[in-house]
Amino acid sequence: MSEHASAATLTGPALEGLDDYTSVVDVFRRSVDRFADKPAFSCMGQTLTYAELDRLSGDFAAWLQHETALEPGDRIAIQLPNVLQYPVAVFGALRAGLVVVNTNPLYTEREMAHQFKDSGAKAILILANMADKLEKVLDKTDIEHVLVTELGDLHGVAKRLLINAVVKYVKKLVPHYALPTAVSFRSALARGRRLEHREVARSPEDIAALQYTGGTTGRAKGTMLTHRNLIANMLQAHGAIGPALGEGTETIIAPLPVYHIYTFTVNCLFMVETGNHSVLITNPRDLDAFVKLLKKTRFTGFIGLNTLFNALCQREDFRSIDFSPLKLTISGGMALTRVAAERWQSVTGCAIAEGYGMTETSPVVSFNPVDAIQLGSIGKPVAGTSVRVLDADGEPLPLGEPGELCVKGPQVMKGYWNLPEETAKTLDEEGWIRTGDIAVLQEDGYIRIVDRKKDMIIVSGFNVYPNEIEDVVTGHEDVIEAAAVGIEDENSGEAIKLFVVSRNPDLDAETLRAYCRTQLSAYKVPRYVEFRDELPKTNVGKVLRRELRETQA
Repeated sequence: MSEHASAATLTGPALEGLDDYTSVVDVFRRSVDRFADKPAFSCMGQTLTYAELDRLSGDFAAWLQHETALEPGDRIAIQLPNVLQYPVAVFGALRAGLVVVNTNPLYTEREMAHQFKDSGAKAILILANMADKLEKVLDKTDIEHVLVTELGDLHGVAKRLLINAVVKYVKKLVPHYALPTAVSFRSALARGRRLEHREVARSPEDIAALQYTGGTTGRAKGTMLTHRNLIANMLQAHGAIGPALGEGTETIIAPLPVYHIYTFTVNCLFMVETGNHSVLITNPRDLDAFVKLLKKTRFTGFIGLNTLFNALCQREDFRSIDFSPLKLTISGGMALTRVAAERWQSVTGCAIAEGYGMTETSPVVSFNPVDAIQLGSIGKPVAGTSVRVLDADGEPLPLGEPGELCVKGPQVMKGYWNLPEETAKTLDEEGWIRTGDIAVLQEDGYIRIVDRKKDMIIVSGFNVYPNEIEDVVTGHEDVIEAAAVGIEDENSGEAIKLFVVSRNPDLDAETLRAYCRTQLSAYKVPRYVEFRDELPKTNVGKVLRRELRETQA
């Protein structure tokens, strides 16, 4: 990336403490020593303290070391929803020197086969609910050791039996499977308890996790995140978010999936580093049960994203919750609309601090200072991080000019697993990574995302950014959510099509377009409007514009 006379770079404050640790396990051990009796994770009414998490993860590490042929550096896939087994397995695997391969529990057989084969995973811990899929693809992988767990496995005897029986026999959520060599997770923990765990030395540059990208533009790629990457991002999150939180005193609601890099880093790593308590929500789509839990929980932090904020604020029972303890709400994963942010603050009394990141950056790149939130921005670069924007020719741009956002910092990935050519396209020799997002660097040091590069719509030569249209449309009192995409048009190159979920069955397309004309330039007003009962989303709740575009082909 060549320098340009007017080129601008924004850089966060210095990052301190990165060299104090050699591995994620070092951070974990320090937290266990400091916060042993504090709650670490809760799920479905059961809580693990830091001491209990230490004991159980040590049992799992001992089983891995003594009962398998796995060696440090080998990969273990963990395919679980938000349950207590997840942090036990992650820290146990890391303590045994293994590389964690986070796997979406809702993957299809094809997606499972690709990720397991691509990563070279030799072991897997999987929820019984999807073990039938594993049975069908196991012979296409290198997996030698299979562990199966049931939803209630880390609860007390009576509740465990009840939960597992209801899931299996009443709700019939566990299809029949035959994995004759599989070991139950509870059995592995029991056997590991009688064995001695050996500490494993890992270097900062060793891979800690293979975090697969969402695969929305093709086959998912394994992002190599080192111990140094993850430690850096923990410390960066601490510097950016930490001022709003105490240590060992907070209860944070975690409804987004822990296998996703957003929750993996913020809840499973950063909250552990600060000794705080994460409440894992196994099924946030069950809003009735979710809100009932919130009513019973004195929570001080909430981590979510735009669609979830919208869905909760529509509910009377949610609006009746006592939000007085709530002092931090974080948004990430997708753009936060002004309407959702204002509605959330009106309902809860707590402003939303939006951050930005990507799988390849572990993920946090920037965050809004909690005491100086600038709605519509993604905040300022976190410690040790530099950002700049490039034009179409790869030249750095000045402040105020939109271009592709590029990031440099210790949280930037080592590269894509076994894909040196793909790595070279994204990550240059100086350590700058191209994000694919269009951004503007502001004079006040904040960053504003204009849109995804691939989602930009070009109407008669004018650039149109879907986020802007969606932000306006969701301001209409009858609109719950909306998504804008570009479709081919012989006259203008592309035309804007809007997909809308409305709470008013009488709302029509022309009324909505008339509303848009009052707030958008003519070329930004959607030509087509389609009403739907719901919009397609990723498992994290992010609207899939790609899928909407494909339905128009």
